[in-house]
Amino acid sequence: MREQRSDRLLRDDATRQRATFLELFLDLVFVFALTRISARLIVDFTDGQRGVYAGLGQALLLFLALWAVWSVTVWSTSWLDPEAPVVQTVIIMTVVGAMTMAVAVPDAFGARAALFAITLVTLQIGRVVYFHVAGHGRPDPYQSIRILFWFGLSTPLWVVGGLVDDGRVRGALWTVAVLIDYIGLFLGWPTPRLGARRIGVQMIAAEHLAERYQQFLLIALGEAIFVIGLAFSGSEFHTDQTGGFVLALASTVLLWRIYFHVAGGMLGTAVDRSRDPARLATDMAFAHMIMIAGIVLTGVGFELFIAEPLGHLPATWLLAIFGGPALFLAGRATLEYEVFGRVSRSRIAGLLALILLTLVLLTPVRLHVDPLTAGAAAAVVLLGVAGADTRRSHRHPPETPSPPF
Repeated sequence: MREQRSDRLLRDDATRQRATFLELFLDLVFVFALTRISARLIVDFTDGQRGVYAGLGQALLLFLALWAVWSVTVWSTSWLDPEAPVVQTVIIMTVVGAMTMAVAVPDAFGARAALFAITLVTLQIGRVVYFHVAGHGRPDPYQSIRILFWFGLSTPLWVVGGLVDDGRVRGALWTVAVLIDYIGLFLGWPTPRLGARRIGVQMIAAEHLAERYQQFLLIALGEAIFVIGLAFSGSEFHTDQTGGFVLALASTVLLWRIYFHVAGGMLGTAVDRSRDPARLATDMAFAHMIMIAGIVLTGVGFELFIAEPLGHLPATWLLAIFGGPALFLAGRATLEYEVFGRVSRSRIAGLLALILLTLVLLTPVRLHVDPLTAGAAAAVVLLGVAGADTRRSHRHPPETPSPPF
């Protein structure tokens, strides 16, 4: 029986639904990767040498590359048996590759660009080839061909972008490469004569997939807590800095509350009830990607108003202080639609409130607002959304997931 189990690659009803320790170990690497991206952004917002907008664009490209690595791994282990030796080897390869990419993140658009790009393409192609060879083409030999076809389109762009000296050329090449990678992911790697096929179209372990998304979002919240603690522990513990610290912690709790309220805790049931589980799993990945990007950016805003709570508020800081929560709410609204086929008015109202606050503070006749006050305004919006969720749950009976597809 044990021999038969080790030879099997696909999941079945006997396969454990909880994440394995090796998968949790992989997540530790991405904790480190998020801290490196956050550190880059903090420097961009405070140093000014690279420029805020250029820094945001670069950080986004690096984040998207790392997220693609993580999400494909998660889909694979929700379709394949994560305890099969072949699958475990692929996860270990991912740990090594993702860690190398994370180490390169601080200077990934400089001296370590080649290291980041070559590691990425080696990891993406190498693990597909290894899985195909070690698994003897099981369970779907054509899936490897589809994925390699799309990686073949983006690989030259990643490698050339990593080797050129011009940062603008690198950014353009990597932008196209990311678009190719994500179009392939979203469409199921459509390939001439083979068509398209998403990972896990035969069977997805819904409970496992839901748990992995929830765990990664908690990782992002943990990274925000790391930023909060680092910023406050390095301060002089003045009253205003202490206020910023408390405000940042409260905002993090609100983000947690808004995510897990109803929809965030019903992902597995939604996938089980979906008419197209593979598509829903893909769309949930994009919703979580938006939310996690918002949490990372929100954490940068925490650093800014803890370090200089009553100082001058540059207009670009609003991108982090208001833009981070706005991204999170946009992703959370998307997730709610994927689970229930509707979006709560509180999500839309919160998003519009953050946009309005940004526009008001960017008008020529600007109000004199310090970073701490701006952070407090963002927290009030999040509190309003969380409060509306609580009122709704008291007034309406519990909902059951009804995915739109």
